[in-house]
Amino acid sequence: MAFTLKGVAYITGAGSGIGQFAAYALARQGVRSFALLDRNPVTSTVTELNKKYPDISVKEIRLDVADESAVNDSILQTVKEFGRIDYAVNNAGIGGTLKTTDQVDLDDFQRVLAVNTTGVWMCQRAQIRQMLKQEKPSEFERSYRGSIVNTASMYGTLAPSLNVPSTAYCTSKHAVVGLTRADAIAFAPQGIKINAICPGYVATPLIASSMNQNDVMERERMKIPLQRLANMEEIGDSIAFLHSEASSYMVGASLVVDGGFTIQ
Repeated sequence: MAFTLKGVAYITGAGSGIGQFAAYALARQGVRSFALLDRNPVTSTVTELNKKYPDISVKEIRLDVADESAVNDSILQTVKEFGRIDYAVNNAGIGGTLKTTDQVDLDDFQRVLAVNTTGVWMCQRAQIRQMLKQEKPSEFERSYRGSIVNTASMYGTLAPSLNVPSTAYCTSKHAVVGLTRADAIAFAPQGIKINAICPGYVATPLIASSMNQNDVMERERMKIPLQRLANMEEIGDSIAFLHSEASSYMVGASLVVDGGFTIQ
């Protein structure tokens, strides 16, 4: 089915990569009010949105998702600006170092979990608290008080390849899948839809750079049945789908978008 999205979007990690393209995808489907959050400037995202959609409204917020008070304040700022939050994308994350457990320092391990897991939980908690105050936009049975999509990873569903021993990252993304499922069960009866997106290898600037420097990512690419990395637009479109009425019966799902990597 074709779908149109109307309402307010809140996206972390919106300055580049998947967060940026999630904003573009939601705008293509009709969203015109955005809170775009990142530790770095979101200038390029805002510029592109304004260029394509002159009627768009954007609230830019600097945010470290590991800062609890800043997370809570960002929700208050968004609601003050737009009145509600309909679509949340908890996308901000870091990769950490490529090390096995015996090589990882405690500080490095905790830093990855602070952003990728605790940060997602704090954002989701604040979003749920706000969404519980909102009414559904309509009485249609496929309507929700709000929809949340958490960016996990295919490595939230399986162990990392030996080529990429990302212990902390894998742990953090498994936790995001668990968090998504636990809160999805708790809040679906109250009209809040929560799902996760689990991308495989995506052609982000960081990945593209690493492919030019060594053959690790090239070996990983050869394991993908489609024989290519996802482009960021494909992941953005999948996030838009999870927010739409087309996925209205999906609750606590982990939508794997990996070119077939995990089915081998």
